[in-house]
Amino acid sequence: MDLTYTAADLAFRDTVRAFLDANLPSDLQKKVRNHLRLSRQDYVRWHQIVARQGWSAPAWPVEYGGTGWTPTQRHIWEEECARSGTPPILPFGVNMVAPVIMAFGNEAQKAHYLPRILNCDDWWCQGYSEPGSGSDLASLKTTAERAGDHYIVNGQKTWTTLAQHADMIFCLVRTDSTVRKQEGISFLLIDMKTPGITVRPIIMLDEDHEVNEVFFDNVKVPVQNLIGQENKGWTYAKYLLGHERTGITAVGRSKRELLFLKKIASEHYKHGKPLMQDPVFSAKIASLEIDLMALETTVLRVITRESHAPGPEASMLKVRGSEIQQQLTELMVEVLGPGALPFDTDYLEGKADHAVTGDDAAAPLAGYYFNYRKTSIYGGSNEIQKNIITQMILGL
Repeated sequence: MDLTYTAADLAFRDTVRAFLDANLPSDLQKKVRNHLRLSRQDYVRWHQIVARQGWSAPAWPVEYGGTGWTPTQRHIWEEECARSGTPPILPFGVNMVAPVIMAFGNEAQKAHYLPRILNCDDWWCQGYSEPGSGSDLASLKTTAERAGDHYIVNGQKTWTTLAQHADMIFCLVRTDSTVRKQEGISFLLIDMKTPGITVRPIIMLDEDHEVNEVFFDNVKVPVQNLIGQENKGWTYAKYLLGHERTGITAVGRSKRELLFLKKIASEHYKHGKPLMQDPVFSAKIASLEIDLMALETTVLRVITRESHAPGPEASMLKVRGSEIQQQLTELMVEVLGPGALPFDTDYLEGKADHAVTGDDAAAPLAGYYFNYRKTSIYGGSNEIQKNIITQMILGL
């Protein structure tokens, strides 16, 4: 394949850069570039700025509000957003549940939910993992029993990202316990304001409230909120996971973080010279950059295929993308050494203009390092992804 951009692609990139220069609020850009914490309003504000331009769902079909961009243009958009330091468009609505609704939902569901996802009128979260049902997701225990025109949902979900902000949750529930575990699962859309739902925070090592437990106690969900057919939810769940794993790759963000790594390595010294001039450390950066370039090429190969739905190669992208993200944070901490130890939550949350240590770049990096241990676990652990690669790609 030809990896060089055409004249039309370069003109498109100029258009994207002009839009970002004119519309990205400086306070949001500062937070992203400095690894500071984003609020619910930060995410929504940026999403709705992009939505007004008509660009919030580039991969959607045009009839549902997509842009009609080519795969290369979508790649350019994501890369330029990362380069500029935009907040991410959260994937739970646009990139995860929306493709499921488009592929398997009925016309009423499409008409109601898709415009609201497009404009971030609804904040979505994901109800997949449970205590004891993580990598073995099909063993989930949350039940949905039919009672007239409703399902009664009981059970618990865990590691539910940003559920404290969510208006809606898409849930895998067990509707038949008498069949093989994969065959008794259904896919429900549930309003988070429904009586019987309790969200309990899980505070992580970096003291951030990012994930939650979600409890369902006799929660009434209209049957009309069922996606597709009852007991066919495992098919829809796998379809969604392919989109999730491809998105985890985050090449553009890793390229931005690589530049940040080089910057701090140029500003910190070892034996009187910048660490970037240390042959051992510079070799580590070079190796990582080569891996990132190879991953970007592979992503371009995958997204330019004619087939739209991600296949098992999404597992390969997820593994390599998450490993590179973790390696970037490891090298950042290695640059700083003991300088990465101070932990300043006031600065991370925007309550102070500068870190208490005086090194604003260093202040978030230990928390960033610890937080990114999650990337090789969520979306299906890397060990499970390697099993999928072995079976589905290598045929072993």
